[in-house]
Amino acid sequence: MIGHGAPGKEIVDWKGQKRPAPQTDKSPKGEEIAHPNARFTAPARQCPVIAPEWEDPKGVPISAFLFGGRRPSTIPLVNQSKNWIHGVFMGSITGSEVTAAVISDQVGQVRRDPFAMLPFCGYHMGDYFKHWIKIGQGHDESKLPKIFFVNWFRKDPDGKFMWPGYGENSRVLAWIFDRCDGKDNCVETPIGNLPKPDAIEPPAGVDAAAMKELCSVDIEGWKKEIADVRKNHYPKFGDKLPKELYAELDAIEKRLNG
Repeated sequence: MIGHGAPGKEIVDWKGQKRPAPQTDKSPKGEEIAHPNARFTAPARQCPVIAPEWEDPKGVPISAFLFGGRRPSTIPLVNQSKNWIHGVFMGSITGSEVTAAVISDQVGQVRRDPFAMLPFCGYHMGDYFKHWIKIGQGHDESKLPKIFFVNWFRKDPDGKFMWPGYGENSRVLAWIFDRCDGKDNCVETPIGNLPKPDAIEPPAGVDAAAMKELCSVDIEGWKKEIADVRKNHYPKFGDKLPKELYAELDAIEKRLNG
């Protein structure tokens, strides 16, 4: 709970217990006041630039879904799915490199988190995938939101980030907006639609060679990616995994080997 003015002498911790409030940031460490998985949140309506239709009960049109993960290699800067079912497939295999902040003995491995929903989904993820597929089956493909995947965390051979991130990500968003408007600014690849050369204006410090690397397909890397999904990821869902996703897995594997 956040208040104003000087700190009080007593607080209520996440277990509902009253305890003395720390008076400075140098107070001795003890049992944590907040749950280890706690997050600070605020009502979205407080954002000064939020759309006025934000809480309209009729809803608003959605142009695009963006998913992403922290991957130092293989996954390009931005990738648009070929269609709705391909986007669901890509969402189902989303993952991030494990860092020391997560699981120290698995650093460098890929932890797959479908749709970034694994910790939050209250029912079987296989059924969750089916619900996404059902949305596509019941609507005109041309009217469905476009699905994109972003990766701000590619690294060069020296381990340095290739993309500066932060405000420069707006350059990628501009490309996405253009795609939603039907602009011809992409090339079709085995993994999806990637930006045409020069379609994204590079930020300062990112040269043409780096942009080419960020927006190209690592064929061998993707072959390993698909092999990992087939061997280690999809079997976790058993017979709950929709057959459509296995079909997409076969299709992308065929394209990569073509």
